[in-house]
Amino acid sequence: MPVLFVLKGLVSFFLIIMNTLICFVPVMVLALFKCILPFASIRAVLNVVLDNIATFWIGINNINQRYLGRSVIDVSGARDFVLNDWYMITANHQSWVDILILQRLFNRRIPFIKFFLKRELIWVPFIGLAWWALEFPFMKRYSSALLKKKPELKGKDIEVTKKACDKFQYFPVSIMNFLEGTRFTIEKHDQQSSQYKHLLMPKAGGLSFALNAMDGKLHQLIDVTIVYPEGIPSFFDYLCGKVPNIKVHIRVMPIDDSLLGNYQGDAEYRAYFQQWVNNLWQEKDQQFACLLHAETKNIEQ
Repeated sequence: MPVLFVLKGLVSFFLIIMNTLICFVPVMVLALFKCILPFASIRAVLNVVLDNIATFWIGINNINQRYLGRSVIDVSGARDFVLNDWYMITANHQSWVDILILQRLFNRRIPFIKFFLKRELIWVPFIGLAWWALEFPFMKRYSSALLKKKPELKGKDIEVTKKACDKFQYFPVSIMNFLEGTRFTIEKHDQQSSQYKHLLMPKAGGLSFALNAMDGKLHQLIDVTIVYPEGIPSFFDYLCGKVPNIKVHIRVMPIDDSLLGNYQGDAEYRAYFQQWVNNLWQEKDQQFACLLHAETKNIEQ
């Protein structure tokens, strides 16, 4: 990699670290107050302030990306959103860069995005504690083998989802769910024998649990398709400016009552919801192919 690109990447990474450290201090102070104070109304106000600090953090990172990374993002589809509504967001997942792209596109356009995270990520230096303070839902998945040994753990992940989503009902929020559950690689695609050319198999259960846990608050789904025409980049590639072109398609669809139900206990509903997700993913796979070969038209500012 040319020296200039490496220098740009190092400067960009340093600026992200400095931005993170500066924002980390007030986030942790407010999180401490939130733990100590017993008043729900005050904690709710502090949650709003914490989300605003995180929104500021993303805004500074976005400026960094625009001037140092200089990736051209070609955006098609829906562009009109509001800040006072609840959204569920789905997207295909290929790289850590996906998260930066989503934040870049939606910051200050929809409520602050909360991601479902693996429990192990809480140990990421600084960021893990910030995610905890911002009440990102940390999920612990149990393998089939462990559930056979300890059947009492069955349903625990659903309880965690419900508890996390309960906190999101009182002020507008956007909940992000990568349905594939992991980043795309050719090896994973082959291991799954995925029926989709460009995507891994989607996991419908987590999305259903989140929709139902919100008790009807979520009534719009934002579906995002992200394509890297030159190949899937690493986080550092993106910071270095080695990702010249990114294509994104956004569509919005209603979340009606037919998508709500008992995923574990109602076999008919479960089959219906899985088919709905499979149709969503089939359309996404086709959209991916279209974006891969489309000319650049709508540049994100």
